[in-house]
Amino acid sequence: MSDFRLNRRLLFTAGSGVLGVTVLNTVTGCSTSDATTPTTSAPSAAAPPASAPAGGGNGVVGDWQRVNLSFVSAYLLIRGGEVAIVDTGTPGSETAIETALKAAGTGWSAVKHVILTHQHDDHAGGLAGIAPLVGAKLYAGEADISGITADKPIAGLKDGDDVFGLRIVGTPGHTLGHMAIFEPTTGVLVAGDALRNQNGLEGAAPEYTADMTQAAASVKKLAGLDVKAILPGHGDPLTTGAAEALKKLAASL
Repeated sequence: MSDFRLNRRLLFTAGSGVLGVTVLNTVTGCSTSDATTPTTSAPSAAAPPASAPAGGGNGVVGDWQRVNLSFVSAYLLIRGGEVAIVDTGTPGSETAIETALKAAGTGWSAVKHVILTHQHDDHAGGLAGIAPLVGAKLYAGEADISGITADKPIAGLKDGDDVFGLRIVGTPGHTLGHMAIFEPTTGVLVAGDALRNQNGLEGAAPEYTADMTQAAASVKKLAGLDVKAILPGHGDPLTTGAAEALKKLAASL
């Protein structure tokens, strides 16, 4: 078993002003139509050990935190007083992200990077509410920028680019400009919708994916990385056995 772990201290949920530890609900792909109301009960002790909520980040290199938006997640990387946000959730998600920032002892002024894995509204829809609050540079895959609404310029990224020590991994398929975010120093992979972990680790949901052949090739590409943890857009973070599960998935495609 990998000795890599993510501290579980913080788990945030949007909805009716509720802040609490939440049982995640299963939703297919990028659709918001199947979203269910989050609960505030504690995670079940019977939950599989390989799927664990990401949290407070104490003792984790890079200090990744998860903002659980019920059926989709945004992620924060807090490092040296500077913050990167990866994905922004649906419109209105700025309230939950602000709560997460405050609970971590920081705020909007520390956010210097906002990176979108792709253009779908459940990942990029929150940008309109977040962009006016930050002095951050905004990023997305070059091929997806035209599909994202923003009042500020969005810088295009391509495979191999680096932002805040994070490697951009081009993973087209789900959308043409989809990209995953990889932190080489910790092995953390923020997968967007290239990977899901709702019923075990899977690739992009076919019904919301532009090109499944490209999406399968992207999974194989990700399997070549030295991955220690997978933080997906939908489903629980995979913090043990991540590399093994990813290689098994890639081999099946």
